[in-house]
This record gives sequence, structure tokens and C-alpha cells, in this order.
Amino acid sequence: MKYLKLSSGGSMPMVGYGTWQALDNVLETALNEALKCGYRHIDTATAYQNEHVIGKVLNEWITSGKVTRDELFIVTKLPPYKNRPEDLEECLKKSLKDLQLDYVDMYLVHTPFSVIPGETADLGNMKIDVSTDHLAIWEMMEKQVTDGRAKAIGLSNFNIRQIQRVLDNCKIKPDNLQIENHLYLQQPELIEFCKSNDIVVTAYSCLGAKGGRELMGMNWTKDLPEMMENEVVLNIAEKHGKTPAQVLLRFIVQKGIVVIPKSTNPQRLALNIEIFDFELDEQDMEAMIGQDAGEGGRIIRLLFFTGITDHPEYPFEKSV
Repeated sequence: MKYLKLSSGGSMPMVGYGTWQALDNVLETALNEALKCGYRHIDTATAYQNEHVIGKVLNEWITSGKVTRDELFIVTKLPPYKNRPEDLEECLKKSLKDLQLDYVDMYLVHTPFSVIPGETADLGNMKIDVSTDHLAIWEMMEKQVTDGRAKAIGLSNFNIRQIQRVLDNCKIKPDNLQIENHLYLQQPELIEFCKSNDIVVTAYSCLGAKGGRELMGMNWTKDLPEMMENEVVLNIAEKHGKTPAQVLLRFIVQKGIVVIPKSTNPQRLALNIEIFDFELDEQDMEAMIGQDAGEGGRIIRLLFFTGITDHPEYPFEKSV
């Protein structure tokens, strides 16, 4: 495993295990397999509703002596329906209870906007809350570090303007930005901005999240082939004797970005972490950079929140 140094002093494994849309027994089995394969960076969120499953598995591994807490890097996120300074600390305490941990290694603000829960947990039933106060929220995020509940703090789905606002007013800088980043959505300007401010970037949906797209009714707006069926990717995979997924992941980590692929298939789990024994050459990198579709390659637009594009802190382009 390779690591990226955080400005706060910690180190973040460059390959983590993503758990979005992984629940109950399926997640329990897959996470056990991931830990056996060597994953030590686990990414979750309150909104994923699976922290209790992850906590059960982690506790079994720690108490049995198969892994120490110091070896693990656990990430969770403040959900948009708790994205208010008065709700934040209670939310993190609940996450820690479910994860059966005293602290998380990284706590992220999941979205730059807030929503108000409806009578049900359905995301589409939540109303936008235009009173989002980034600076008050960030002040409470900083308190979680000083109080020892989080080793480091960061952001997710924020754009440059929103990140800059935090940087201009913070005592503790964001250590991490988690964003959608892959072959078709490379966001070089945002990546460069983060690197120039010592913010480590984590890429989600780095393999295209086909099953998740179908489940959530999401897709890129341009007519694009599946990433693992992309001819450029297939040719490079054949050249290196690797799978298309390994090439897609290697492409991202070679640019100094963390990846958190999700799989519940034991064989693919093992292959996804084996990406440090080969290197893409300049020609490979240029060919893959040429596949960038810009905003037309974005999958996750957060449109499952009704009317979210009208929120003043909606972070993406409203139309493509």
C-alpha cells in the first residue's frame, strides 16, 4: 500500500474500500474479505446507513488481534440532513457509537448544502434548507478535532469557491476533499487547486458505479461507453496484462489521488488493491486524459434531493 501525507500529520492509504449502497450481511461478508485482502482504509457515511455493520466487523477484527486501531483509517461523513452546527457533534457521537470507535481518522462534510428531513427517511422527501452556514459548521468540525473525536477533517462535493471560503476563515485547514473523479470526469482545475492548498483528493465512483447508477436512475449526460468497455482502457489493459478496473484505478492514483472502489466480489476486491506493481507510461496517461468528458461525464448530481439545483450552495453546473 502507498500513502499520502495529510497536512495535519497523518497518512491516508491511497486505496480504500467504498461502502456506498452496501448493507447488512452482504457488507459484513465483503468487508471481512476486504480486510483479509489488506484494505485498511474504509469509507462510509451516516447517510449510507451501514456504520453499525462496519462497527461490528471492525470490533471483531480489533478484539481478536487481527488488526490494531492504529492500522485502520476510517472515514465517515456528516449528512446533509444534519448539516447544521447544532446537530453536528451529536451526529458524530452517534457515528462513533455505531462504528464502535473512540475517533474517526477523517470526518467530512458530505455536501455543501443542508436539507430538512421530512416525515420519512426518503431523500426525495427532504426540503432544501437555504440557511446553510459553512463557517459555523466548519467551526464545529474543528471542535471535533480539538476534542479528539476526529483526527482530521475535510469536505465532500464542494467546489473551488466553497472550499476557498473555508480556507479563508478556518483555524484547521481541510485535509481532504472527496469528489466524483474518473475517466470521464477528471476535473483538473479542482484537483490542481486542492494540491496547491495541500488538500488530499479522494475519488469516488472511480469505476463508473454501473449498478448504483441503475439503482438510482443516474448516468452521465454524454453518450459514453461503460468505462471498463472503453476501447482505450481495454487496449492499455491488454498491454500491461491487467484488468480494465486496475487500469482505471491506476490512472487515478498515478495522478496522486486516493481511490475508494466498492465491490462485494472477492476476486475483484483483491484485484482492485493490486495496482502498485505496474505503471502507466506517458502515452497511456495522455490517451486516458483524452477521454475526459467534463461535466457531461458526471454521474452523481445529487438530484435525488427534490429541487436541489435551486439551493444557493448547489456545487455543480445546473445544466450540461
